[in-house]
Amino acid sequence: MPSTPPASACRPGSLAGDLRVAITHTVRRVRLERSDDRLTDGQYSVLAALANNGPMTPTALAEHEHVQPPPMTRTVNALAEAGLVCRGQHPTDGRQVLVSITDAGMAEVRETRRRRDEWLAARLAELDPAEREVLAQAAVLLRKVVGR
Repeated sequence: MPSTPPASACRPGSLAGDLRVAITHTVRRVRLERSDDRLTDGQYSVLAALANNGPMTPTALAEHEHVQPPPMTRTVNALAEAGLVCRGQHPTDGRQVLVSITDAGMAEVRETRRRRDEWLAARLAELDPAEREVLAQAAVLLRKVVGR
């Protein structure tokens, strides 16, 4: 197991920078694992949002993904053309459309999640049990930090 970091590295400011860089690099590497290289990160994120939250309006999707409506419209159009989402009528507001994930879209999400978990599990298997325990504790703490 790596040596204990100096106390100065555990100060919030120092630790924040180290964690931000480590998390960013980890997320970038994990995102490389996907079922279809033709899907962009943004498109996959929309599929995952629909898989997790159910049907949403394009406006709600744009808010969820922190993008403006025009780019979200392009993303939804691309996903619909690929057969990964479909549009349907809103049950209470005929002026709105609901975007839903299709079975093919769910298959993409499941396969991408499987590949990402498999890649990360293989890296974690290279660590000793004590290191994995530290990461298990870190996962709990990181969820606490972000309020989930």
